[in-house]
Amino acid sequence: MGHLITVATCSLNQWVLDWEGNLGRIIESIHQAKAAGARLRVGPELEICGYSCLDHFHELDVYTHSLEMLLQLLQDETTHGIVIDVGLPIMHRNLRYNCRVICLDGKILLIRPKMWLANDGNYREMRHFTPWMRPRETELFHLPKMLAEVQGATHVLFGDAVISTPETAFGAETCEELFTPNAPHIDMALDGVEVFTNSSGSHFTLQKLDTRLQLIMEATRKSGGVYLYANQQGCDGERLYFDGCAMIIVNGDVVAQGSQFSLNDVEVITATVDLEEVRAYRSSISRGMQAATSTAKYQRIQTPFELSPEDEDADVWKRPTPVIKPRYHSVQEEIALVGGAYLWDYLRRSGTAGYLVPLSGGIDSCATATIVYSMCRMVIQAIEEGNAQVIADVKRLAKYDGEDVLPKTPQALCNQIFTTIYMGMKKQSSRETRQRAKDLSDAIGSYHVNLDIDDVYEAQKKLVVNTINFEPKFRVEGGTNQENLTLQCLQARIRMVTAYEFGQILPTARGRPGGGKYVYPYISDQSACCVDSLRGYLTKYDCSSADINPIGSIDKDDLKRFIAWAEKSFDLPCLNEFLTAIPTAELEPITHDYVQSDEADMGMTYQELTIFGRLRKLNKLGPFAMFQRLVHDWSIDRERSPEDDGPAYTPAQVAEKVKRFFHFYAINRHKMTTLTPAIHSNDYSPDDNRFDLRPFLYPSFWSSWSFKRIDMELKRIEKRSAKKASV
Repeated sequence: MGHLITVATCSLNQWVLDWEGNLGRIIESIHQAKAAGARLRVGPELEICGYSCLDHFHELDVYTHSLEMLLQLLQDETTHGIVIDVGLPIMHRNLRYNCRVICLDGKILLIRPKMWLANDGNYREMRHFTPWMRPRETELFHLPKMLAEVQGATHVLFGDAVISTPETAFGAETCEELFTPNAPHIDMALDGVEVFTNSSGSHFTLQKLDTRLQLIMEATRKSGGVYLYANQQGCDGERLYFDGCAMIIVNGDVVAQGSQFSLNDVEVITATVDLEEVRAYRSSISRGMQAATSTAKYQRIQTPFELSPEDEDADVWKRPTPVIKPRYHSVQEEIALVGGAYLWDYLRRSGTAGYLVPLSGGIDSCATATIVYSMCRMVIQAIEEGNAQVIADVKRLAKYDGEDVLPKTPQALCNQIFTTIYMGMKKQSSRETRQRAKDLSDAIGSYHVNLDIDDVYEAQKKLVVNTINFEPKFRVEGGTNQENLTLQCLQARIRMVTAYEFGQILPTARGRPGGGKYVYPYISDQSACCVDSLRGYLTKYDCSSADINPIGSIDKDDLKRFIAWAEKSFDLPCLNEFLTAIPTAELEPITHDYVQSDEADMGMTYQELTIFGRLRKLNKLGPFAMFQRLVHDWSIDRERSPEDDGPAYTPAQVAEKVKRFFHFYAINRHKMTTLTPAIHSNDYSPDDNRFDLRPFLYPSFWSSWSFKRIDMELKRIEKRSAKKASV
């Protein structure tokens, strides 16, 4: 009996409720796996229906259509000759389960329901599914008639069991189960299971791959074995981007790793692994006594199908796939790649004509436009690699003289599908910001519109003057704070209306494919990064109110690092001017001694806002606990290392900063309910509609017990400091 087996795992760019498209990609992955000689194929979580169906999982249609697609898969003889591990939702005894179906040659071997459900952060699996709470137990599942006819039986096993082949045994984990303290693979390994499959719908956040990879490597480093990790890839219809990176691990070492960001709809990786290496490894680690005394025994479903057939025509020189070094991207690369890949999926699947971004001359809109340019770079690379799906999408989106003509450069593609627009005001907008916007547009090749909105602004302002006989003035003109805010917000909202107007008419005006049928999705530009939203430093329904926001959960420091990286990596020298410019909304008139500054308006720096955001979300700190933490972290008396560039404040200043942050956080919470959907990139994202679930109506913190406790603690600290100083 052979001991070398070839296995396959994959990343699929599935789309919620795209039944036939999803099935086609599953079948293509099986064909590629078979072509590589694999005898076992594992795919992503809920791959038949798409992971992010959310409350569609409450609809019976989802379960009916999932089984109909499974039936087509079983009946397709081109998928026979390989063990298939496929994911779909199944209803059993009126309960909804997130399942793996293990099948072979048109027959179901086992339906394995997920036992530990993801139910934090972005995940709501307990809202939609019931966990299987009986480890190592099975019962019979009554097949619907259409499946029973193919199966040749009315029932199949349903529950927690493993598959036994003549040479080994393999068992399934699903996504979250790997992350639990007592993961199923531990008991399976102690019971002699040598191959583990993990089907995931694991979303991207910056630098998350390292954590995920370490968990997978550790799973087999402690227990030994072969681990096949599959993952969803792309935007499947929600705010999340699933970053693929399918992997095969043997005894804690990576032997195969797929791409983390790709425009390929189907990506299959394979490896040949030696079962004898697993057995030798297990004999050399401290597991024998635990395995011998373990009471966790799994039911084995026997199949004569061999994963390592002894074939006279087999390649006698076949050897195990060698160990490789894991590949990681930097934060800057991740921002470029995740934004580009997500925006391409959004664009091609929405059926629209391109994107429109208002360029303000600031870092936020600059970063957004650069991410769109990154998308175009990725598309051109895919065209050069012969990606048939990308080529077909580009032919629909871009208009050229010849049917087979394709863009040769990112700039050429940008000019077809990307519009930038500068909407200035004669008194408020500087020559510098207008020029920066034009320079960036020229560098990336976007179709650029340069206009002023003064006439529209004056007309709208006259409504107030003519109706209530009151003329509001800016602060620099002697107006009150409320007048100043009113006029700033008026400009911002006019820009939003103008952007949508041009987004709708430009495809027709430019004679783009589809004429008036298509519009440009409007990408948020101003006050759009993570910390701006958290502070509420934006106008409700202004340029932050758009169709999609690629930088909505990225903080300002990471954006600056990304722009500095893109300046050199994308050969865009003009980006340097955005890095050195003072952040300004340019909503107030510029005078000889006054230029509006974002940080001055907010009363805090972007660095401080990032710290507030992390402590609020990741560390779960309220006002009082945050003060207690920062009074030490920001102390002017602390010992500072050369790398410590954090703020230094007195306890009273820290108290003022913390209270100011929570005051504006509270009064601006209503703005979060209307935030443009943002690509989820950080675990301290303020996205109110899915990730950061908090009230939007708060009591006044200034008169609340939380702030009184800060004042009490401040007095205690100052009293203790005064006493210490007098000694």
